[in-house]
Amino acid sequence: MDLATLTAEYLLYAPEVILALGAMALLMLGVYIKDHGRAAALVAPLTAGLLFVAALTAAFLVPGEGGQAFGGAFVFDPLALFSKIAIFGAAAIALLFAVPYLKAERLARFEYFILIALAALGMSMMVSANDLIAMYMGVELQSLALYVLAAFNRDSLRASEAGLKYFVLGALSSGLLLYGASLVYGFSGATGFNEIAVAAASGDVSIGLLFGLVFVICGLAFKVSAAPFHMWTPDVYEGSPTPVTAFFATAPKFAAIVLLARILLEPFGAMTDQWQQVITAIAIASMAVGAFGALTQQNIKRLMAYSSIGNMGYALVAIAAGTETGLWALLAFMVLYIIGLIAAFGVVLSMRTNEGMVEQVDDLAGLAQSRPGLAWTMTGAMFSIGGLPFLVGFFGKLFILYAALQAGLVILPVALVLFSVVAAAYYLRIVRVMWFSEPVVNFIGPPATTGVITNVAGIATAALIVIVPVLFLLARNAGLGPI
Repeated sequence: MDLATLTAEYLLYAPEVILALGAMALLMLGVYIKDHGRAAALVAPLTAGLLFVAALTAAFLVPGEGGQAFGGAFVFDPLALFSKIAIFGAAAIALLFAVPYLKAERLARFEYFILIALAALGMSMMVSANDLIAMYMGVELQSLALYVLAAFNRDSLRASEAGLKYFVLGALSSGLLLYGASLVYGFSGATGFNEIAVAAASGDVSIGLLFGLVFVICGLAFKVSAAPFHMWTPDVYEGSPTPVTAFFATAPKFAAIVLLARILLEPFGAMTDQWQQVITAIAIASMAVGAFGALTQQNIKRLMAYSSIGNMGYALVAIAAGTETGLWALLAFMVLYIIGLIAAFGVVLSMRTNEGMVEQVDDLAGLAQSRPGLAWTMTGAMFSIGGLPFLVGFFGKLFILYAALQAGLVILPVALVLFSVVAAAYYLRIVRVMWFSEPVVNFIGPPATTGVITNVAGIATAALIVIVPVLFLLARNAGLGPI
């Protein structure tokens, strides 16, 4: 192998190298600065810059034609590029959300930002995985960082419980994933996705390979909090520090759903008829749990947890289509969904009084009178996440409906529409409380960084309608990669 070949292969995983080396350098820097507050204040912007550099590297330094590295275990293609930019962007925004929150709660530690970078590194490996071992390494690197983040507030009983519950159930899901991967290896004779695809397309698919695929699906369904593997989500969302919850709801979900799509459409693309039934059942269960589970929630973080479960059900509808159209519909939906989440969690992070943070839906009463800007932002976020016309989230669901109908599916599109109508009830309840109730809580002004990001995301839920066609084209080009 000559130098030119080595250099070309290195460039494929340059973003991961930058994140890994940068995270280690920042870890050493933080350790040598004795003052925790000063270390956190220095490491936070450097970590955000590191994520930005990694995104630029993926977009402009990696060869446009992509390729494979590490003997085919790592792949860089349009799907990986699109996903990495979205993941790094969402991680950077979650990091910026955290800075004022951690300072106000006296939790400012530089380790928090290192964990964000390491989690982003794991997610980047997940979306580029082209081998079962590479997939598992990426999933575990992400998960270990997230377990610590969930319990970052060590003085909070709720946070400790959330971290422990996430760790225990996450270990179970990792066991399912690893057992499924071992079955796939045992019955296909390979760990690489390309070789597994040959075995799956052989025409004589063994029952063992099918069982292995089901276990892999179950393990990844936990990562996206799809029912019936959702049991950790409400408690972890409620117990974790709010910026951690915002992070959980965005970048990790994007990485896990893209990894699931890549596995099903690439190595197991020839077995669509078999796994489509499993994905259909999980999608319907997720939409049902998300729609009905949130109706009685009073804590807004728990409500957003059930909303996340429902929206992952919608995303699974796109995967169930099993087509190229379904893949780009999935990518477009996830980006538009994350925009709404950023606006919603920005408002949640702004729910601070002189006594501290509040999290109840009723605490938003009269927000339109006391903080009209936040009320408009939350209204746009709820309408967009709920898929109401004609905000950007509506077009995300529209793309999924189009992909499902084009694939000849009937039950899933009908279920999506029906459960979306049910879910609209709790989104509208939040809007009603904000606009038609008398104020009961007086929020103090949000930090400048949080306010700017929240307002921009809120405006984007409506203003980005004009560039939805551009996102459509970007997602479509990314969706052409793996098939």
